[in-house]
Amino acid sequence: MTRIAIAGAAHPHVAYATAEVDAVDSLSLVAVADPSRELAERWAAPYDAKVFTDHQQMLREVSPDIVMVAGIYGDRGQAVVDSLNAGCHVIADKPLCTTIEDLDAITEAAQRTGRHVTLLLEKRYYPVTLAAMEISSQLGTIHGVTASGPHKLNRPTRPDWFFDRARYGGVLNDLAVHDIDAGLLFTGLTSGTVSGSIVGSSYGVATLSGPGALITAGVDWMNPAGSPVHGDYRMKLIGTDGTAELLWARHRLVLTTTDLAPHDIPLPAGHRPAELPLQALAAGNEPDITTARGLLATRLALLAQQSAEIGGVPLPWTTP
Repeated sequence: MTRIAIAGAAHPHVAYATAEVDAVDSLSLVAVADPSRELAERWAAPYDAKVFTDHQQMLREVSPDIVMVAGIYGDRGQAVVDSLNAGCHVIADKPLCTTIEDLDAITEAAQRTGRHVTLLLEKRYYPVTLAAMEISSQLGTIHGVTASGPHKLNRPTRPDWFFDRARYGGVLNDLAVHDIDAGLLFTGLTSGTVSGSIVGSSYGVATLSGPGALITAGVDWMNPAGSPVHGDYRMKLIGTDGTAELLWARHRLVLTTTDLAPHDIPLPAGHRPAELPLQALAAGNEPDITTARGLLATRLALLAQQSAEIGGVPLPWTTP
């Protein structure tokens, strides 16, 4: 039996972990920690899991195998480090943390302990993305990736910490990480510069430039209330031999090549956000979203946020 605990339950994406406990008999939720005892009890009750208001106490008393981190964004870095130091693997909702200092501490702890940190970059497992990976070779060399990620704010349901920069971490750090990861996946970029621009606090663009490729990821909390979807996510891949449009919210992948007019590509089944990572960890393997990739995507999102806050200055990056 693989024992899972939750360190921070402020974001509903904590359900990514409980969905796997519901689906897989060999996974067990043993404890939930959150500063709000009421919130911890709400997630723990269906599983008769232990309840804590201090994740460090939970780690000492329960000794889980894997910890799901989904608390207030500004608290996540410390929760990840503490979990690694306790000998646990970590699966984490994005953003992994909100400062470069926290990311450096996570990197050091992961290297020292040999434990895995998996950032749940769920877009990788969407049917549209899986299909795009299969046909990407038909595009030739991909020089351009443009992504758009509008989200509904749903202001009445957002907690106060969500509007506190120190606790939230910024719109680019929060929302751009998925498209940054996907852009790297499709282009193979390993170094270059990253810059960011933000209008107000709700609209931003992260730009990665490197040898032979340019990635832009626009994200915002301005998707109109009348939209039929929470997030109208989309991405266009522009190659020397064709283009592909990933219309995630519409469950479509449209391919156009030198020889073929625009047409929809059949989509495979996808995977739940924590399905494959937890399977791998339970089997003693590193998930396909490796520690190194999650740390890199996080670093680039943090650098884009930093760049935006110092006037859009491009900052250098390279794959460690």
